[in-house]
Amino acid sequence: MKKTLLIQKLEVFKKEFYEISKSIIQPSIISDQKEYKKLLKKYTKLEKIVTLYEEYNKKLSLLEEINFILKNDSNTEMKEFASTEKYKVLENLSFIEKKFENLLFSSKEKYTTEDHRNAAIVELRSGTGGDEACLFVEDILRMYTMYFKKSGWKYKIIHAQKGGVKGYKEIILEIYGEKGVYGNLKFESGVHRVQRIPKTESQGRVHTSAITVAVFPKVEDIEVDINLSDIKKDTFRSSGAGGQHVNKTESAVRLTHIPSKITVECQEERSQHKNFEKAISILRSRIYQNEKEKRLKKISIKRKSLVSTGDRSVKIRTYNYPKNRVTDHRIHKSIYDLSGFMNGNIQKMINLLKLFEKKSI
Repeated sequence: MKKTLLIQKLEVFKKEFYEISKSIIQPSIISDQKEYKKLLKKYTKLEKIVTLYEEYNKKLSLLEEINFILKNDSNTEMKEFASTEKYKVLENLSFIEKKFENLLFSSKEKYTTEDHRNAAIVELRSGTGGDEACLFVEDILRMYTMYFKKSGWKYKIIHAQKGGVKGYKEIILEIYGEKGVYGNLKFESGVHRVQRIPKTESQGRVHTSAITVAVFPKVEDIEVDINLSDIKKDTFRSSGAGGQHVNKTESAVRLTHIPSKITVECQEERSQHKNFEKAISILRSRIYQNEKEKRLKKISIKRKSLVSTGDRSVKIRTYNYPKNRVTDHRIHKSIYDLSGFMNGNIQKMINLLKLFEKKSI
């Protein structure tokens, strides 16, 4: 970004910041929680930019003074000192400009900010392989929950559908933590393939099964406005835990967003109202993801890899039990500690994917 264009853009942000500073303290805004949260979010972001811009201006003023000395001062020692200081100031300016690159981005690059989100929705579904795929969903669920524990994150199950014998056909989780929850988990979207000898296999043959993982950033209601008239609501009896309650009331909820045809089910809570709230939360995240993918296609952003596209049809990883190996096909990296990996030690692979993504953008 050229310096003149950068300053012009920063001046626009500075003006917007002071306008928001005035409006955010108005009683009419404070009383409107939805608008207040929206403005507060903008204010916090712009405050970082404006603070950095003030520091940037100070360095530019100092550079002008140094250039004046170098041009007009006849003192040799003073010129030598100014020359040394100029080098330091130019380095500082370059460092600040790199910071601006991380803070400022065009609308075409907005998707990068989602990495900092502190909440995500993770959906696991069995694919090819029948009962073995359902068992692998359970194994991957355990792997993730152990990873969440190591990361200091919390999670809760929103929806679960048991498999025919054991395991799960489908399970949906909501994860909360510090910044970067989505930025780490987004790499898990895709097809996870397992190669192992099933317990039911009498002849010791290795079978291949697969499951799909989908990861969405959890979004707030101010980010996705859902018109309730666009939603079809169905209720049914839960098939999950709950004892006699399961058979007596239709507490489970199924929501269908008519415009996008996205369907969400939730049955983990005992009350229909709570299940509805959770289903709306998942629906909002899926609609957001859907719109994001449309936007990326529309502006023709071409990535050099499939690392963070979230494409669930792409085979991303193979878990080979006989060889104690897990391989990520996007970066052609294998780790020969499958038992450790399945016990939640997946951060090393995620870090490699982050590094590859950074180089590929």
